[in-house]
Amino acid sequence: MTKIEVNGAMLAYDDAGEGTPVVLLHAGIADRRMWRAQIDALSTRHRVLAVDLRGYGESELPPAPFAHHDDVVGLLDALGLPRAALVGCSFGGRVAVDTALAHPDRVSALALFGAPVSGNEWSEETEQLWESLVGDVDPEDFAATAAGEVRFWVVGPTRRPEDVDPELIRFAEEMDQRALAAEQALSAVEIGELDPPAIDRLGELRVPVLVGTGTDDVADLRRLADRIAAEAPQGVRMPDVPDAAHLAPLERPEPINKALLDFLS
Repeated sequence: MTKIEVNGAMLAYDDAGEGTPVVLLHAGIADRRMWRAQIDALSTRHRVLAVDLRGYGESELPPAPFAHHDDVVGLLDALGLPRAALVGCSFGGRVAVDTALAHPDRVSALALFGAPVSGNEWSEETEQLWESLVGDVDPEDFAATAAGEVRFWVVGPTRRPEDVDPELIRFAEEMDQRALAAEQALSAVEIGELDPPAIDRLGELRVPVLVGTGTDDVADLRRLADRIAAEAPQGVRMPDVPDAAHLAPLERPEPINKALLDFLS
């Protein structure tokens, strides 16, 4: 792990391999550790940078306004990299899309897994599903909240907890507890949003875009993946990853790694 100053904050990142740069952006319920299998696979051909977004993992959170998409470009600036491919899962995918729209000359390609998009709204179906699977939890109880979020996102709506590797659940809950603490701290900081948001600007993405989800992720995200691939001029919708939910790169790394190596070659 290395730390580097980016826009006034010290961000933690892993740096492995040589070649064209690839930046890995983690889910909002996780941190850079979710990419451990991708770092090993991609670093055989690329320089791979797995970063903790500001406030998450081992990155700092100064009390100054910032935007995650500006931090991504700030990381490239700090490392002297003119462009990079961005790979994002969940919230990291949203940040990747915002970065490509805000700084189009700095992004060479996008790979998105289970990615929401700024400006998109969850359906009533998903909100009702959250109520049925998670219900009301005390937001101050990080352990209980993480257990509920992992039930919803990592197990997914179509599986039972006993269908999923218990070590995956344990690791996801541990990462999510740290992420919940980060989100609580982030709520006190002004975070810049892309304006206008990305949902109606997908046609402006002028780079190759690979989009995927797990078969057991929520239906909203599978539909959104279809839309991104259809509206991005160079969008490609990969087949859903079998027996995987929201953290497909962590849960089923083999098909994800193969798709990324083919896409980024």
